[in-house]
Amino acid sequence: MIRADAVLVALVVASALGVVAAQHQARKLHTQYEREQARAQALAVEWGQLQLEQSTWATHGRIERMARERLGMRHPAPGQMLVVEPKS
Repeated sequence: MIRADAVLVALVVASALGVVAAQHQARKLHTQYEREQARAQALAVEWGQLQLEQSTWATHGRIERMARERLGMRHPAPGQMLVVEPKS
């Protein structure tokens, strides 16, 4: 009888240690999950800002101004243009 009790006590202690270990692991994973969620939120905000910045940099007026100022480009004179139409 004492031997059976000792075995049962050992099983209960082992089970309790298993529960404690599982709870600790679950808390660690939950903390990591929340950290990654915050990181994903920050990346989503940064992505939105980058899209806004890209749309600002790609406006037609800005591109035309940069072509004129930095590259020295200009519109061709009317006599310099040649219109090519596709054959039907």
